[in-house]
Amino acid sequence: MARLRGPDGCPWDREQTFDSIKRHTLEETYEVFDAIERRAWPDLKDELGEAGYFTLQDVASNLNAKLIRRHPHIFADVVASGPADVLRNWEQIKQSEKKASASPQSSSSQSSMLDDVPRAMPAVLEASKLGSRAAKVGFDWPNADGLFDKLQEEISELKAELTPSSGEPSPSAIEAEFGDLLFTAVNLARHLKIDSESALRATNAKFRRRFAAMESSAGSTDALAASTPSELDNLWNQAKNAASEPPTS
Repeated sequence: MARLRGPDGCPWDREQTFDSIKRHTLEETYEVFDAIERRAWPDLKDELGEAGYFTLQDVASNLNAKLIRRHPHIFADVVASGPADVLRNWEQIKQSEKKASASPQSSSSQSSMLDDVPRAMPAVLEASKLGSRAAKVGFDWPNADGLFDKLQEEISELKAELTPSSGEPSPSAIEAEFGDLLFTAVNLARHLKIDSESALRATNAKFRRRFAAMESSAGSTDALAASTPSELDNLWNQAKNAASEPPTS
């Protein structure tokens, strides 16, 4: 790691900060969950050592070997001119590793390039990674403009399920259309170079601040609960238009 982060190290590793690494840290945590659920101890060895299946030295050795293997532009003679080349090489090496470690049973059955996106991760993060992976073979919107149109289409389809032309609304159909709407929104964020999880966390924090300001303006939570819809709307607008709000993080 000292070499990768050093002056002549990996261009991708050197540009990482605490903020940029948040998403990857969360992803790695859910990959640990996924490996535990599958009882995939060899996979888990890359993350931690526990219960006698392997030692901490095994973990460190595996991690060192993986970092060296996936950074041939630092530890071998491969040329990478920037972070984009690093990530492309990383993905290719990762796919080669998975093929090499696959059991005969799994290699004989049909597989998908999406199989290595774990299900055991936050749905927002999974949606973003699925979109990114599909984009590698060109299955993607060419730009954000088409996604704005797609959002409107998904909203219309959701509204249609809420008021079907015949029969009662179907909860499962409404849920499916709402899921499509969220998936499209996440992929719009990907095209806009926005991390959906970070954006939503920032909005959650903003909502907490504004709601607390509403409680403060009303005098108490009980007084807030007794307010009319119009009064609540006015209190919200007051909180929203407050002169100074702390920056989101």
